[in-house]
Amino acid sequence: MKTCCIEHPLKSGNRGLHLNQINHAVFDAAERQQVIALNAHCNKYRTASNKRAVWEVFVTVVCAGVCYSLIWLALPFSKLLAILIAMPTGLFLTRFFAIQHDCGHGSFFSSTRANDWVGRIISVLTFTPYENWRKSHAYHHANSGNLENRGIGDVETMTVAEFEAMTPGGQRRYRITRNPLIALGLGPILYFFVMQRLAIVSWGETLSLGQRLKSILALDAALLAVYGGLAWFIGFQNMVMLVVPAAFFGAWAGGFLFFVQHQFEHAHWRHKDEWDVKIAALKGSSFLILPKWMDWLTCNITHHHIHHLVSKIPSYRLPECLAGNAELETIAPRLTLPQALRCAHLSLFDERTGKLISFKDYDVLHQQRLAESQVEPALMAAE
Repeated sequence: MKTCCIEHPLKSGNRGLHLNQINHAVFDAAERQQVIALNAHCNKYRTASNKRAVWEVFVTVVCAGVCYSLIWLALPFSKLLAILIAMPTGLFLTRFFAIQHDCGHGSFFSSTRANDWVGRIISVLTFTPYENWRKSHAYHHANSGNLENRGIGDVETMTVAEFEAMTPGGQRRYRITRNPLIALGLGPILYFFVMQRLAIVSWGETLSLGQRLKSILALDAALLAVYGGLAWFIGFQNMVMLVVPAAFFGAWAGGFLFFVQHQFEHAHWRHKDEWDVKIAALKGSSFLILPKWMDWLTCNITHHHIHHLVSKIPSYRLPECLAGNAELETIAPRLTLPQALRCAHLSLFDERTGKLISFKDYDVLHQQRLAESQVEPALMAAE
């Protein structure tokens, strides 16, 4: 199958700035022209505003500081009240992570140095090593929706055929890891607080082992200094109550957002000869329809299709970009919060229908196939 020349975004440094990956054999002319036009529109909003960026950081620091102060004031009276206050505090930690995410794309500030240092400082709150995560996330952007390049910076997703080819033990493992209580409950906690402390996870060619160790160990040392010093100053138990519940709530909120950005029924997954990074950005990234205050708390990461199309747009300019072109309202799969919650059970990509399905759907499908396989020999024998 003939395609136009593909320039790898990670190697070229394009980061999605040039539309040179449209597959002429798979996507028709109208679809290609639509994506080219939308890409050109979105590129108009790439310019960062340092004044706005500083304001966004300042407001987030103040709001989070007020929440942590309320937790501290509540601790002597009620630990339960302190944990309840930790819930909105966790949402502000999710907002901090979204800012760190923007910094990793080099989009939040106009200065690379400002992006990198703010991203590193925030990593002490998010428990996420900045350089290590930035590289793996760049790989995710460069390969989102590509069936041949899964497994780095994304949620593990198997096809029906791959699942059927696994051993019974492998199938049980995958069923367990995709159980919503594990994937959205235990999973984010393990990812942020255990896996991010280790260098055993391979990020492909994005970082060498030495680079991963440098990023991870530098943050681990900073975490030990900051939270160890806090424990020495206010006591270990108070430090745990002040930090851990909010961090857990933040991890759960962030984990859920990341999950539903690409895990929904009509998710866009294609083999590499039928895949295009720009088409995948618009068709394989959700547009979450949330209240405005939730958009603000998440730094508009709900506009994920626009972000994947042009990742250099600062998060605070995504609503402006959306308002500037009505097609961006409808081109991506739209999910309300109840619809997004129902996506938690979708676990396998069925290549025959082009949809993500649940294990319940798969079990019904598997039984139908078994019945069909038994009927065909019987019919042949009768003939």
